[in-house]
Amino acid sequence: MKKNYDLLTLVQLAMLICIQLVMKAIGLGSVPVGPLYMSFLTLPIAVAAIIIGPAGGAITGAVFGLVSFKDALTGGSAMTSALLGVSPVHTFILCVVTRTLMGLLTGVVYSLVKQFDHRRTWSLFVGSIAAPLLNTLLFMGYICLVFYHTDYVQNLVNTFGVSNPLAFVVALVGLQGLIEAVAVGVVGGIVCKSLSAFLSRQPARMAA
Repeated sequence: MKKNYDLLTLVQLAMLICIQLVMKAIGLGSVPVGPLYMSFLTLPIAVAAIIIGPAGGAITGAVFGLVSFKDALTGGSAMTSALLGVSPVHTFILCVVTRTLMGLLTGVVYSLVKQFDHRRTWSLFVGSIAAPLLNTLLFMGYICLVFYHTDYVQNLVNTFGVSNPLAFVVALVGLQGLIEAVAVGVVGGIVCKSLSAFLSRQPARMAA
């Protein structure tokens, strides 16, 4: 039984990573919006974190981060490419480490809230919406912590006409972040609800 579940987990993880890469390849994963991207790659991360657990969220988050760092290296992202010239190490942390942590924390958030949702209904949507919200919080938080006083970010600050890091984050990702959160929260919740219902029937089938 344990081997069956281990194999099922590996298959689920591989499928979700493939979905991430396909989404990126066809342009659905990262939609350019100004210097940033509106990213829906947090959707498979949310599913992995909820269905597999924090480890699944961390692994798929790391894949997202590596794809993002590749964009920084190749010029696919204006912002991360510019920040790469300031500090390659901090840019790697920004792209990869924060996304890995986001996936891990999404799984932790879901594990906590599901304890108060015995029917597994609203907790699935809370877990799903946590992924894009944590992605924005960690990514932009690290930018403000490390890169806020760089010429590139200060030029954006002046362009938006804001006077502090919080206003800068709101001006840069306000509407974009809201759209991401709603889309991933709704779609992720629906997908996870369907998968949970399907997987809950598997032990009975295996026992039979």
